[in-house]
Amino acid sequence: MAFDPAVLRDSFAVVERRADHVAKYFYAHLFAHNPGVRALFPDDMAEQRDRLFAALTQLVLRLEKPERLTAYLAALGRDHRKFEALPEHYPAVGASLIAALKHFSGQAWNPEVEKAWSEAYAVISQAMTDAARQAETEQPAWWDARITHRRRASADLVVLTLDPGRPYPFTPGQYLSVCSPRAARVWRPYSIANAPRADGTVDIHVRRVPGGLLSTALVDGVTEGESLRLGAPMGSSLLDRESPRPLLAVAGGTGWSQIGALVEQVAERPRPAVVFLGARSDADLYDLDRVRELVDRHPWLEVVLAAPEDGASRDEAALLLRNGLIERGSWAGYDIHLSGPPGMVGELVRLLRTRGADEKLIHHDPLPDLGDQSRPLTPAEWFLARPEVHWINAAQLGGDERA
Repeated sequence: MAFDPAVLRDSFAVVERRADHVAKYFYAHLFAHNPGVRALFPDDMAEQRDRLFAALTQLVLRLEKPERLTAYLAALGRDHRKFEALPEHYPAVGASLIAALKHFSGQAWNPEVEKAWSEAYAVISQAMTDAARQAETEQPAWWDARITHRRRASADLVVLTLDPGRPYPFTPGQYLSVCSPRAARVWRPYSIANAPRADGTVDIHVRRVPGGLLSTALVDGVTEGESLRLGAPMGSSLLDRESPRPLLAVAGGTGWSQIGALVEQVAERPRPAVVFLGARSDADLYDLDRVRELVDRHPWLEVVLAAPEDGASRDEAALLLRNGLIERGSWAGYDIHLSGPPGMVGELVRLLRTRGADEKLIHHDPLPDLGDQSRPLTPAEWFLARPEVHWINAAQLGGDERA
């Protein structure tokens, strides 16, 4: 590694408390000097600025672990293809990054710091472009998928069936990113809700997020026959197909979409499986017909519904799920898959450890790093801890595991 990690860390510490200003300056500089690049970004840049500093923070966190940094950069490079990022864009981004860091570093900026950042960016851009170039030979940058079926499962949730039009190789447990012309250049991840089918279609479960541009468009706007753009499948929360161990799966809310896909995969090689399906109320158990169908079809499958009376709080729902898992006794010797809100997943990991579960057998998508909560979050940590940073292949960032 040519650059000096210590110099970069110290330099980053100077600007991190002005993260929002740095990000705004970066994009203003980039667009002013490269007007054609603006079309690659969404109209509303607030979230994009968050993502920039989230990525910078992730890079700094990985400086002492080259293998994690390499994996992170490769994931970024592969995933940036769907944003139509080209090799010729990287020098412009580097120049604007250096300009922004220099502007907000004040007297802390010197030739040594500039040299370290320039060398680091050379490594970053080379790793990302190499990964993107290799990916070109392996899979498309995106798939244009047609909506073949749309089912409103509840007032704020739809199940969409998508036909990618060409082979879309994925493994149950993975997720994909989605973009719609109705919310141009806004991408969001959704779990793939089924095992591979003969017709090549995939399902996603979309809940409307208050103020969410894409989720609102998908829940309330799109119709059958419309096209969506899909990114490559991502994620590593996969079943061990060779395992003889029984399976415990816990789903909260739309986390059922991922767990349902895993249950369909288990059916190919049955073993005892118990699924805890948690929700805030009975009304939030939106896919019960499918749940009952799976239970009726598979004698090895048990599903435990954990939903309090309508009107209960989120804490009451979480307590019901927690108590149900405790009452079953030990979970030693189980393969365990968790899917749902990060807070729920993190709490269940801790609980299941106390109930005999082997941490190595607990699987979930990556959890956000909330930093040291004993002091106020810095702006960089706040950006990193925000619940959804969607531009990266989060499950391939050097082995970090979350929810």
